[in-house]
Amino acid sequence: MSTDLVNLIPKTNAMLRVGELATRTGKTVRALHLYEELGLLKPAHRSQGGFRLYHPAAVARVEWITKLQDAGFSLTAIKEFLSDIEREHNAPEAMARVREVFAAKLQETRQARARLEKLEFDLVASLSYLDGCRSCQPPQDTADCCTCQIHGHDAAKQPLLVAGIHNS
Repeated sequence: MSTDLVNLIPKTNAMLRVGELATRTGKTVRALHLYEELGLLKPAHRSQGGFRLYHPAAVARVEWITKLQDAGFSLTAIKEFLSDIEREHNAPEAMARVREVFAAKLQETRQARARLEKLEFDLVASLSYLDGCRSCQPPQDTADCCTCQIHGHDAAKQPLLVAGIHNS
């Protein structure tokens, strides 16, 4: 096989420069440098030219950091989380701490999801109610909206998101 073809085949264990890691993870080089400054990501070593070189497993580490950020963890919280685990020398106890943190985050996520589902319901109800306002004929004064009886509207049954506009 020619040398040109060999260079086209991806090397699965080839070290990654910071720019390559950024491209693979969708992060900026600055973000990766910040992760390194915080101790969340460590280059395997530096090249003779001083470039940071990362093991291919660093891609998974950056994806893990991203997933925790998606879950609402700040970079500082991730750093503290890792420090807690690294201080623990007993693996079952370390993993119990991980489980505790994840269980709390799951509960928080479920509560946020319930709030969002309620908000979704309220928005759908409000949009449905407001559909009748599109064909308001004859056009009414805005102040009359809170007592509107046109198109089957019942001011007493206005969704809160609509009724709140007129309540002072």
